[in-house]
Amino acid sequence: MADTTHGALAPTYHPLPLTIARAHGTHVWDTDGNEFLDMLSGYSALNFGHLHQGLVAAAMTQLRQVTLTSRAFDHDRLEEFAQRLVEVVGPLTTGGEDSLVVPMSTGAEAVETAIKAVRKWGYDVRGVPEDQATVIVAGGNFHGRTTTLVGLSDRPAARDGFGPFAPGFRQVPFGDLDAVADAVDDTTVAVLMEPVQGEAGVLVPPDEFWPGLRELTTTQDIALVADEVQSGLGRTGTTLACELWDVRPDLACLGKALGGGIVPVSAVVGRPEILGVLTPGTHGSTFGGNPLACAVAVAALDLLSTGQYQARAAESGKVLKERLDALVAAGLLAEARTVGLWAGIDLDPELGTGRELCEALLERGVLAKDTRDETIHLSPPLSIVQPELEMALDILEESLVALRDNDPGTAPAEVSDASDDHADDAEADADHDTDTADAPGAAADGKDERSELSPTAG
Repeated sequence: MADTTHGALAPTYHPLPLTIARAHGTHVWDTDGNEFLDMLSGYSALNFGHLHQGLVAAAMTQLRQVTLTSRAFDHDRLEEFAQRLVEVVGPLTTGGEDSLVVPMSTGAEAVETAIKAVRKWGYDVRGVPEDQATVIVAGGNFHGRTTTLVGLSDRPAARDGFGPFAPGFRQVPFGDLDAVADAVDDTTVAVLMEPVQGEAGVLVPPDEFWPGLRELTTTQDIALVADEVQSGLGRTGTTLACELWDVRPDLACLGKALGGGIVPVSAVVGRPEILGVLTPGTHGSTFGGNPLACAVAVAALDLLSTGQYQARAAESGKVLKERLDALVAAGLLAEARTVGLWAGIDLDPELGTGRELCEALLERGVLAKDTRDETIHLSPPLSIVQPELEMALDILEESLVALRDNDPGTAPAEVSDASDDHADDAEADADHDTDTADAPGAAADGKDERSELSPTAG
């Protein structure tokens, strides 16, 4: 594998020693031609897989028309995008069919937009005294990298050295409904939380937590804001993770998969009484809701509207959970938390670190990334077929055994010509990812051609 070099880049990341040159579906290839199975999928930005043909086609068509107007002018894809988002996600919020949409570009921007909206709603509608609004957040959160949002974090690496931070936030333990209730007072305008905490290691709260939040915030006339940037749009086996508890938030923050891994797209969708306070001049974004982003997002929402990807995540998630639980029972993992096609796994510190496990997986042709010292999370594309998932989990078990036995393993062999030809020919096929998503049963028989390829095929 070619080592990564960052001569002109500020050292804001510590990537694994891999330089990706091309990708398709659930697979990527490095600059040396080695093939890898992607079990990270861009932290869920690639829920539909790499270069999904329908999404690429939508982008290419729009590239020939218009890509940017700024919000100084309307364009012919903007209302289409907003309406499609309302149709797919609006009914999952308290805004229902009357939901409004604020388009942005990144997940952090969506969360910042929600914070601005609930504060202004608190002042304009609730009558909270100016500059006194408070928002309740959870410990262990990850909402983004802006100075406001890292101020909400309790992770030193994200927070230290970047203060002073914005006031007006109260942090409580994630999953502790009593602590939330104790933090509420007359200045509280919102509770902002991730339904499932992704970067904390896929932490799932107690079943009563989100229903309790919904009841509490409704009774107190407080906005309930769900940061679904990473958990939303199919990852948990539902369109929004909040559906797992039959809860409708007032606002949902979306991003990552909304752009299908093609372009950055984010949005806040939900109650018009809240988002309607953002009048001309109070908020905006040059690139938010640009024509290219809207075209890709509409195509992504069309894929989600069938429910096929959500169903695949739910079904594949059963396999993921069963296999990971077995590794815990075998003593190879300390803990595994699974929701849909998403898992956080903890290593025994005596076995190694999350980084060391990711490096062992990389050597065997599987991509994953650590999120805490002894924790990695697994989030493959929702288009992954069962033989690929089983193979990745076999390699995970092999890598854990190697760490236990202090065996570094073998670097992946160069991809064979046949494997290369297959990837090149895939663009000429009837869209594999769409086909398998539309026919979940196809995954079970293992007849997808790529599912028979080892990520280290040589």
